[in-house]
Amino acid sequence: MSKQRSSALGRIWSSWMSVPLWLQIFVGMVLGILVGVTLGEQASYLKPIGTLFVNTIKMLIVPLVFCSLIVGVTSMEDTAKMGRIGFKSFSFYLCTTAIAISLGLVVGYVIQPGAGVPLLQHEAVNTAKEVPSVMQTLIDIVPTNPVAALASGQILQVIVFAVALGIALVLIGDHGKPAIKVFESLAEAMYKLTDMVMKLAPYGVFGLMAWVAGEYGIDMLWPLIKVIIAVYIGCIIHVLGFYSIVLRLFAKLNPLHFFKGISNAMAVAFTTSSSAGTLPASMKCASEYLGVNKKISSFVLPLGTTINMDGTALYQGVTALFVAQAFGIDLTWVDYLTIILTATLASIGTAGVPGAGLVMLTLVLSTVGLPLEGVALIAGIDRILDMARTVVNVSGDLVATTVIAKSENELDVEHYNADMVQSAVIAEQNAANESAATQR
Repeated sequence: MSKQRSSALGRIWSSWMSVPLWLQIFVGMVLGILVGVTLGEQASYLKPIGTLFVNTIKMLIVPLVFCSLIVGVTSMEDTAKMGRIGFKSFSFYLCTTAIAISLGLVVGYVIQPGAGVPLLQHEAVNTAKEVPSVMQTLIDIVPTNPVAALASGQILQVIVFAVALGIALVLIGDHGKPAIKVFESLAEAMYKLTDMVMKLAPYGVFGLMAWVAGEYGIDMLWPLIKVIIAVYIGCIIHVLGFYSIVLRLFAKLNPLHFFKGISNAMAVAFTTSSSAGTLPASMKCASEYLGVNKKISSFVLPLGTTINMDGTALYQGVTALFVAQAFGIDLTWVDYLTIILTATLASIGTAGVPGAGLVMLTLVLSTVGLPLEGVALIAGIDRILDMARTVVNVSGDLVATTVIAKSENELDVEHYNADMVQSAVIAEQNAANESAATQR
């Protein structure tokens, strides 16, 4: 009888582990709410489960950011070969990321998804903050002791030191390659550790959601719906509004042709929630429907997959304000600037990391002193938000590719303005011509 029970439990566990992580997290959130509402205040006994999960995420932040940033910066060695194109790409991606998180903060401020629903009274709520001057803020970014910054978790200082060290490793050429390989290995180890920690997310979310639901009831569901609405509104504005302006202003191109041309890539991005997984579709759209020379798209698009996080940055802005509003914490203008700077710089090394959005959110919250328990509130709806922000990320990659190709005279404008059927024909003709040239 016991063997049969063990066998049945084994099958149940195997079935559960085969469920996608995002669905496990969603189930954990729903069960946590149900258990919390049922148990009431006794659900507080489940809080340590969530606290352990939050602590494991805290454990990852500094080493993950440090190693990822160094690997991200050192991978830019191709920009020396690509010269002007690499500089344009890097500048474009960082600027649009900063604009995206600023838009997210504006949307969060206007919609106020967490206003009026204080979930916890954080101990720092009533503590008056001394607002440092702009000059002092800039001075504090540079660490006087990098080791102390790493040990104390001064994220902005860690970011600055990692970027500087990465640049130095590239500049010393062959002498830096052994160190780069070490950091690449460490980064891969941190990515794997992040994957291991994220597998604990369903249980951590269950514990924290049960505690919150038991303490405050189901009143926190409406703010989560407002977060989804706010993020989607921000994403639509950024893609259809901001990107259209960029195409018109910098490339003198019709945005309608652009969005028709990338529709396939947008669909793949929305369904897979993976910028890297969408890369083949993006490459195809760039060459076949937009008329971008493959020499440009083969460099700019992979680079964008690595450092372009417009959608994720926008999401950071909305969710950071949600957490601050839900916990009744007032942010200063310096906090807003810190969020923008942190998310922009951190975007260099976050792509390709499983659970990147939640890890990056943890980074942003910790930088401005917001409670990390807010991560659990977002984790349950993260998949829904991930679908929208991935579309923004992929769209931004293709906008950059198109604008840079136009500036380098590597965009076939006739091809760009053709309809999708004509574009496919032109692409086939170009491929045939390239093949013939190669054979000669």
